[in-house]
Amino acid sequence: MFGFIENLDSLHQGFWYIAIGSSLFFLIQTILTFIGSDHSTAGTDFSDAMHNDSPFQLFSLRNMINFLLGFGWGGVAFYDSIESKGLLIFVSLLVGTVFVALFFFLIIQILKLTEDNTFHQENLIGKVGEVYLTIPAKMSGKGKIIISLNGTSHELQAMTESEENIPSNHSVRVIYIYDETLIVAKI
Repeated sequence: MFGFIENLDSLHQGFWYIAIGSSLFFLIQTILTFIGSDHSTAGTDFSDAMHNDSPFQLFSLRNMINFLLGFGWGGVAFYDSIESKGLLIFVSLLVGTVFVALFFFLIIQILKLTEDNTFHQENLIGKVGEVYLTIPAKMSGKGKIIISLNGTSHELQAMTESEENIPSNHSVRVIYIYDETLIVAKI
C-alpha cells in the first residue's frame, strides 16, 4: 500500500510513518469525539495522577498526537526544500509545537463561547421588575414581583420598607436581598 516509502531514505521514511500513523490516530480520535465516546476512561492523559481540573494539560495523548501530526507532515512537506537535515528536524519540531499551540488557541476560543445562565438572586440587585401581587407596607408581609434576568422571567417573593403598599402593575427596583426575599422600592 505504501510501497513508495521503501524507496526513500530513512529520515524521509520516518517522517512519512509518523505522519501517516498520527493522522490515522487523529482520525480515530476525531470520530470518537463526534460520536460522543468518553475518552477519559481510556486514560488518555499522562497527568491523570495529578487530578488536574484544567482543560489544558500539556502532556496528554491528544497533544502528543497533535505534535506528531505537525512534526510528521512538516517533515514530509519541507523534506525536499530544506537541505540541512538538522534544520529540517528543527523546522518539523517547530511545526509540531505550532500545532499544539493552535489546538490550545482553538480551545480558548471555544471556551469563550460558553455562557453560565445559572440563576443567582444576587444578580437581581439593581434590576427593575413589575409587581404581580400587592406588596404590603413596612415589611409586614410578602407580595410577588415578576422580574427578568438573562432573558428569563421569574416570579419571586418581595417585601418593601416603604410606608405604603405597592399595588400590582407598578415598577419596582430590587434594593437588596434578605433571607431569599427581594427587598424592593417603588420607582
